[in-house]
Amino acid sequence: MVWQPIDVSRPADDPAGGGKLTIKPFDAVDLHSFIAREMEHIAGLKGLRARNRLYVIGDHVSYVGPDLLPDRLRRPRAQIPKQLVQAGVMQPGAGMRTYLSLERAGEGGRVIVSMHLRARLQHPSLTWEVAAYGIPPLQQRFYRVHQLPLDGLERWWSLVGFATRTTASALLGAPRTLSRRTSARRARARALERWRREIDKRHLRFDYGAVDSLRERVADWSQLGFSERTDSQDFLQRLQQGVLIATERFLKDHNVDTSSYDQAQQVINTHTYTFQGDIHAGNFGAHGTVNQNGPAAQPSANP
Repeated sequence: MVWQPIDVSRPADDPAGGGKLTIKPFDAVDLHSFIAREMEHIAGLKGLRARNRLYVIGDHVSYVGPDLLPDRLRRPRAQIPKQLVQAGVMQPGAGMRTYLSLERAGEGGRVIVSMHLRARLQHPSLTWEVAAYGIPPLQQRFYRVHQLPLDGLERWWSLVGFATRTTASALLGAPRTLSRRTSARRARARALERWRREIDKRHLRFDYGAVDSLRERVADWSQLGFSERTDSQDFLQRLQQGVLIATERFLKDHNVDTSSYDQAQQVINTHTYTFQGDIHAGNFGAHGTVNQNGPAAQPSANP
């Protein structure tokens, strides 16, 4: 979602009277830094993780430079210079943009809610590009350890029974499993060698994009209970309201007239945000309410 534009070109009135204040110069990097620094306290979300992250379209990675991709035949760097991250805020291009990623994990890490923000500051107006995501709890198989009997004899019998039932099938299936893994590994090696040859000899552009995360792969929407739903709704509402409050404080600190912000906030709070993606489902309704209905469709494009 792209929020309503805010006019940031008009100076605020001098509270002491006598005219207008002088606007303190600022840029999108300053705004991102302020939000990252103050959001935990403003939103009331202790443990909120805030980081600026550079996102680049997979086949555009080679255009960014050696600081991101020192070797065309290897993966991009995970840690890059701060100046390159800031450049994605000030001058987005070559398929790259920098987002302020706000992430809050629920109790025990069962649910994770994140909001990605990008300030679009083109005088005389400011807009926020906003994307929100949620990752549900782990699949049921990861909680089987909690179902072991506590009594000594029953627990021993449970372990022995499981080992007896599964040992034969595991031993008989091991050669087939090893064979399949070996074949798959060789196929991946051959494919990788072909890609390297195309990149090196024909200067082919390779898409380094990732389609998911390890945490997402082992998540299951059926494990999302009432507590996780209410937690995620609370996190999303606090994040939205926190961004609005932090933006207003930032503008006031820089002597900007916030009358345009007040008008935009009324429109923002009545938006309906429909989120689409493979790790989240739901939407913000009127006045910031959140509805979750289940998993959304798998997207075709790489993030």
